[in-house]
Amino acid sequence: MRTYVVAGGTTGMGRGLALHFLRRGDQVTVVGSDPVKGRLLLDEAARSGAGDRAAFVQADLTSVAANVRVIEEIKERHDVLDGLVLTALRHFPRRVETPDGFEATFALYYVSRFLLGYGLTDLLETAELPMIVNVCGVGVTKGAIHWDDLSLKRGYGPVKAMLQGGRATDLLGVAYAANHPGGRTRYLLHHPGFTDSGTATLAQPAKTIVKLLAKLMAQPVDVSIQPIIELMDDPPGKGLLAYDRRTPVDPSLPTLDPGNARRLYERTRHLLGDPR
Repeated sequence: MRTYVVAGGTTGMGRGLALHFLRRGDQVTVVGSDPVKGRLLLDEAARSGAGDRAAFVQADLTSVAANVRVIEEIKERHDVLDGLVLTALRHFPRRVETPDGFEATFALYYVSRFLLGYGLTDLLETAELPMIVNVCGVGVTKGAIHWDDLSLKRGYGPVKAMLQGGRATDLLGVAYAANHPGGRTRYLLHHPGFTDSGTATLAQPAKTIVKLLAKLMAQPVDVSIQPIIELMDDPPGKGLLAYDRRTPVDPSLPTLDPGNARRLYERTRHLLGDPR
């Protein structure tokens, strides 16, 4: 029996992966913000005979304090962690600033994944084939890090925020691998392609547009998670792995630049008040 944590595991691909692991006999802790969706997932786990191996932790992962609490709870529950799956993401049609001073998309898409990945590394390193899976847009080159305005106080747009979060997440994987050159934990940046993950977090008219496009073009969740499952069960290498579905992403892309990865890592530590 393996042990997994799935952040953003009550909807979409996170939920699909959590239920897959539970059905094959693994232990899963799901983190999500909605207690109703958490209860529904636990009920589904119970119906499949996995109720005793499923747990739900409620947390708003846009909050630094909530991420720290989640890390502490996971460490209290587990001595070893085989996988950490990072899927939590939400659409913010208007700019929202968190109490920590981050733009909300940046906080959820990047800062939370930074905190959970580094915060749970000790547990991951005790496993046989540990992996962090970051479901993102790796391979996409649109968008940029706005170094002089990470919180997008000037000229906010939801697409601009999402693209910055994606590029930051790309660099997060590069920096993590560079910071753990001899570590056991692999870091998978995975672009699943257009997936029908639901539209609950979208506002109109985006909800209607995405729902229509999903019917016409999107893959179902069960299809999108299969490459991730394959890569987790039989990882093709060590350190950083970057894939667009089943195709490796060119590591020389400018969006995976090691210098920018180091720069963002140091900036993030400073913003979080890390004295190291």
